[in-house]
Amino acid sequence: MTPHNEAKKEDIADVVLMPGDPLRAKYIAENFLTDYKLINSVRNMFGYTGYYKGKRVTVFASGMGMPSMGIYAYELYKFYDVKSIIRLGSCGAYSPDLNIFDTILVNNSYTEGNFAYGLEGVNCHLIHADDELNSQLINTAEKSNIKLISGDVLCSEVFDYYVKDLDALISRFPKDLNIIGAEMESFALFYTAKYLNKKAACLLTVVDSHYKKQEISADEREKSLNTMINIALESL
Repeated sequence: MTPHNEAKKEDIADVVLMPGDPLRAKYIAENFLTDYKLINSVRNMFGYTGYYKGKRVTVFASGMGMPSMGIYAYELYKFYDVKSIIRLGSCGAYSPDLNIFDTILVNNSYTEGNFAYGLEGVNCHLIHADDELNSQLINTAEKSNIKLISGDVLCSEVFDYYVKDLDALISRFPKDLNIIGAEMESFALFYTAKYLNKKAACLLTVVDSHYKKQEISADEREKSLNTMINIALESL
């Protein structure tokens, strides 16, 4: 147990799917898992462990932003012996080629923030997903005839809808990166995994677009992510 997680060590599987929203964790457990049970409700950050086609898996919410992700990922890796975490999230599109509901597999996560410096005094702003996990996810998508778009993302410390000059933000991106979307948690997950010698990957569903002015409702955000959820579960 930790200050943020009341689960017993044996309650948590060695593979964790990690949406940001606690209600999305609840949705995944109720609609995709069998014999599941609630194993954490501290701060209403719901965690469930159950089975998908006989494979034991935990679904655990991270909350929003890098600090929250950093706490839950660190504790799951360090104190619960979790081997792999796959983040399941939503993102905004920074590429005109992307449409609402497209599924992204993150290669690199870039941040202007100082998560790595805060954790261990390292000036690092770019981190790569685990190649083995990404390969598994790609293979699963191909076998299921699901279009999966690989690319780099911005991991922001602020919700980009509130940025005063989004074009100025985009102009600051390193030119050698293929940043196609923005979210708020992947860098903390990837860096924590590297820090503790664990594995991490991130699947994202596009829910709004900087270029096409497309967006969906909060209810659609929760229910429209099934493609991404299926890829993650089938990859197990």
